[in-house]
Amino acid sequence: MAEEAKKLAGYAAVDNHVQLDVAIDGADEVDAALTLIKGGGGCLTQEKIVAGCAKHFIVIADFRKDSSVLGQQWKKGVPIEVIPMAYVPVSRTIAKRFGGEAVLRMAVSKAGPVVTDNSNFILDWKFEHAQNWKEVNTAIKMIPGVVETGLFVGMAERVYFGMEDGSVRVRDPPVI
Repeated sequence: MAEEAKKLAGYAAVDNHVQLDVAIDGADEVDAALTLIKGGGGCLTQEKIVAGCAKHFIVIADFRKDSSVLGQQWKKGVPIEVIPMAYVPVSRTIAKRFGGEAVLRMAVSKAGPVVTDNSNFILDWKFEHAQNWKEVNTAIKMIPGVVETGLFVGMAERVYFGMEDGSVRVRDPPVI
């Protein structure tokens, strides 16, 4: 019951404050263009909703999350939240269209797949090479059964990396 109340409180916060001033979150990996992979912990859809409702989205991560291109540091793939009945056709479609392999994420401390807060499954897409992430994100989201991807493209305004020596390095999006 406490978990349900917590979920409802989160929904109410976004419902009551449709425009947030700032959202601050971490990332599993950040590339040079501030494209993020998020969802390693399984909460990508709700985190993307909150980030999308914010005027400013700031990321704080340690130096191990910094990459010039996605996939350089984070080897577990791009999380993709899917409707449970669609995980097989979605995984096949992703592999066929974009290469690599999309694998159902299995739970560690219990039997069966990981189930998100939205009662969906997560596929982890292990891609083979850098992509046009904006196009790939849009194309994956158009596959029937996909709820959301862990690609946060053009959302982060600034990233603060905590360095090994205790200093902080700031990265802004590249000037185009």
